[in-house]
Amino acid sequence: MVFMLGTNIPENRILQTAIQGFYGIGPNVAARLCAKLSIHKTALVGSVPAPKITSLVELMTGMTLENDLRRVLRDDIRRLKDMGAYRGRRHAQGLPVRGQRTRTQTKTARRLNRVDRRG
Repeated sequence: MVFMLGTNIPENRILQTAIQGFYGIGPNVAARLCAKLSIHKTALVGSVPAPKITSLVELMTGMTLENDLRRVLRDDIRRLKDMGAYRGRRHAQGLPVRGQRTRTQTKTARRLNRVDRRG
């Protein structure tokens, strides 16, 4: 087990997919981080040397991840609501925000976009 940012990661997992488990790191960011440290995309967590793991953790600590990112997103939505912006009203009503069709697919949008927008 490798301990990264408060999470134990098994040694038999692929490193690139393992760091995608952190909120805020998707496939592109994970690939970019691995490329920056010249880690192969199919390298297992156990096969990566410890100095590279520590430098990866250093890079990740400089990013906004997990609860900090969730708080930033929640604050942005709250700011839009307080301003009375169109996007803020759509968030408050639980409707699509980015111009999607609502004539027939509102039920689907309400079901899929379950984010705590009240608050």
